[in-house]
Amino acid sequence: MPEGRNLPRLCALLLGLMGTLARGSDLQHHRYEDMVRALFAVQSECPYVTRVYSIGHSVEGRHLYVLEFSDNPGVHEALEPEFKYVGNMHGNEVLGRELLIKFSQFLCEEYRAGNQRIMRLIHDTRIHILPSMNPDGYEVAARQLSGRTSASLLGGPEFNGYLVGRGNSREIDLNRNFPDLNALMYYYEKTNGRNHHLPLPDNWEQQVEPETLAVIKWMQNYNFVLSANLHGGAVVANYPFDKSRDPRIRGRTTYAATPDDKIFKKLARTYSYAHSWMHKGWNCGDFFNEGITNGASWYSLSKGMQDFNYLYTNCFEITLELSCDKFPSESALPREWLGNREALVSYLEQVHHGIKGMVYDENNNPIGNAEISVSGVNHDVTSGVDGDYFRLLLPGTYTVTASALGYLPSSSTVTVGPAEAIQLHFYLKMAPKQNLNVKPHHGKKNLSSTKVPLNLGPR
Repeated sequence: MPEGRNLPRLCALLLGLMGTLARGSDLQHHRYEDMVRALFAVQSECPYVTRVYSIGHSVEGRHLYVLEFSDNPGVHEALEPEFKYVGNMHGNEVLGRELLIKFSQFLCEEYRAGNQRIMRLIHDTRIHILPSMNPDGYEVAARQLSGRTSASLLGGPEFNGYLVGRGNSREIDLNRNFPDLNALMYYYEKTNGRNHHLPLPDNWEQQVEPETLAVIKWMQNYNFVLSANLHGGAVVANYPFDKSRDPRIRGRTTYAATPDDKIFKKLARTYSYAHSWMHKGWNCGDFFNEGITNGASWYSLSKGMQDFNYLYTNCFEITLELSCDKFPSESALPREWLGNREALVSYLEQVHHGIKGMVYDENNNPIGNAEISVSGVNHDVTSGVDGDYFRLLLPGTYTVTASALGYLPSSSTVTVGPAEAIQLHFYLKMAPKQNLNVKPHHGKKNLSSTKVPLNLGPR
């Protein structure tokens, strides 16, 4: 049969598939079972580049499902960065949940359609999407709606108490539930102590909720490089630190900069300016210049997930406040999606900036847990188990040093541009035998030798 005769049939088939996808991705509120079905539907539509997995359970036993996008799902590929989006940490702040479900459908649809930008992202990045960290809290908030008039089923703040469903089923605020590492970090700043991967307190697993525990274990199992945590109740991109260095100042807010303050500002601006209206500043009766804010400058927050990422892992995370209404109506979702779509993609692309590379020994064996330090930036990152590392940096020239226990440190100078991450590999030589137990690290005191005041525990 001539090829031309197959064209109408092929077009009809493609239109039918597109119609199926479109119907499956209509914007709506998803209860837990609906959300699970939506995630597995995406996995079914794009089986070769997706994987659904659970990182644990909520208090009431609901799975915390993650949808992964990768050209090799389930496998970390050396020099391919790991990225995560987390939504619905506060159960009654639901826009992030719906945006991440829609974003998952969008990635699948655009990949199938041959969108080169999306295909490149999925081929070069391992993307993890957790639409709901707090499914129990969401059900509490959604049940409140279902008991009211039919109009309330569409959602909206007038039908949803400001705090109902915010916490998990035990009414614990999950964004005040992570181990407080800020106090320890601020002490170490004064004593030239450790500046990364701070130790967790004793019995920390008994001090956090199941949802928090699952997310911390997730962070331990994946070497995340960049992340965003989606909230509601304001419209602003919030960056660390969230906790003030001087909590004794009451009634005042103080800026608490990280050593990576400039890169965090750039990350926040990336989302804000790619968002349709966040960058304008005036939203929800508040003004934030350029649509961004330092967390502590807004208000001080202890035991938050954003600061924990930076102080315990290699991951840089910001918090995205995306809507004035915590539980917006379904009719508002299409506008919110269009307002956030480009920002979600642009922010994800930031994981590919800075430098990355491998750390090897003299026999080309990868070295895990090597420390990567940048001169002038008092925050180190470490290589993963495969020996690869990722360090977000702004354009400029840097002196970078790799060090590992039992090896002599090695330094290189590198110039970072505005485009893709520059690859910089290190080959470390074994230290002389008398130095095998010494790990040179810029004169910082050994963690075990640093005495911490007894009053520096979680609040």
